Amino acid sequence: MVHKFGTFEFDADSRELRKNGRAIALEPQPAKALALLLAKAGGVVSRDELRDAVWGDTHVDFDRGIAYCMSQVRVALGDTADNPRFVQTVPKQGFKFIAPVASVAPDAPDAPAASDTSAKTFNNWVTIPLTIAMLAAAIGMVYETLLSPPVADRVVIAVSVFDNETGQQQFDRPVAGLSDLVVERLTKVDPNRIAVVGNAAVLRQPRNIRNLKAVAQNVQADYVLLGQLQRGEAGLRFITHFIRLRDEAHLKANRLAVDNEQLAGLETAVVEEFERAVREHVLTRGSN
Repeated sequence: MVHKFGTFEFDADSRELRKNGRAIALEPQPAKALALLLAKAGGVVSRDELRDAVWGDTHVDFDRGIAYCMSQVRVALGDTADNPRFVQTVPKQGFKFIAPVASVAPDAPDAPAASDTSAKTFNNWVTIPLTIAMLAAAIGMVYETLLSPPVADRVVIAVSVFDNETGQQQFDRPVAGLSDLVVERLTKVDPNRIAVVGNAAVLRQPRNIRNLKAVAQNVQADYVLLGQLQRGEAGLRFITHFIRLRDEAHLKANRLAVDNEQLAGLETAVVEEFERAVREHVLTRGSN
């Protein structure tokens, strides 16, 4: 079954996601989650359903796993949790795919014609809009390609999944989601000068096994952004790191105080802190 929504289409059999005909990278587990969401589009998919569909009987840290899957799906679709266009979080229930979805069989047979005349008329009416749509899509792809400079001509900034180091599971999802918000903001800052990478597998590894040299090599990044939520004597705090990868030098690090256990205001503070760092050390000073 092929599910079409917006400029995307997703093949549920091959679990391949495409945007305007171009393949979008999506790891196997997030792809399984997306397949289930699309199959039940408009309805709530419970966390238990996702667990069974993605992991089955395999023992995993489910809360962290589902947070990772949802963040990967949202990154692939250019979606956000706080203002969703595709995947909505339903508190205490699960998730819902909220965009209109058209699902078709990949090799659906043509409908039999009632007569030669009616068949020709039908084909004419169908072929014209299809041709126009295909031409428009092709023009759009060429236009997008011409406007977007190659990655090699831009500074590459990697955003690692942020870490919850408090030991409290209720912060796992919001902290992981913060990295997606940073990716979304930075992609809009100056697309002609910077490219942002946030969904590579090497960036989704926990801090204890994260390797900055591997990040530099695997995604060809110039800089990496890291973040950790920690609990100190004065309460919660979020640590930001802006690191140049060629020499692993910290160009900027900051400690953001968190006012309450609901993390109110943290999203805005973290996103703005990393944007300031990028503007200061990449856009203003260049990529040195």
